[in-house]
Amino acid sequence: MVNDLEKRWTADDRTFHRVAIYVAAVLAVAALVFVITAIWAAERRPCAGAETMLCDTAAKSAILAGPTLVLMFGGIGAFVQTYREWRRGRSWPIWQGGGWFLFTMMIVYLGIGGGSVAG
Repeated sequence: MVNDLEKRWTADDRTFHRVAIYVAAVLAVAALVFVITAIWAAERRPCAGAETMLCDTAAKSAILAGPTLVLMFGGIGAFVQTYREWRRGRSWPIWQGGGWFLFTMMIVYLGIGGGSVAG
């Protein structure tokens, strides 16, 4: 059993690889959702003659909400896996780090995207 107070965890390579693949997959899905949403926003009838791709509220909301939700649910999934690893007595901090990384990416995306959509 891992003693949580000592802060001397050993992260095996297998767990690290699983977390890295999970985080990369979530980031890839978020990027794919962004591309699909951007194509959808550009092809919409109200935006056909507009100068900008995000010409109305629906397009702006979709371009912000889609990848944000993917990153949020990916982070929650990492935290659920953190709890499961902790219950099994395994090395769980790497999963927690992956969850916090995904949440940080979500906040960064919202910050950059919100500034772009608003201005």
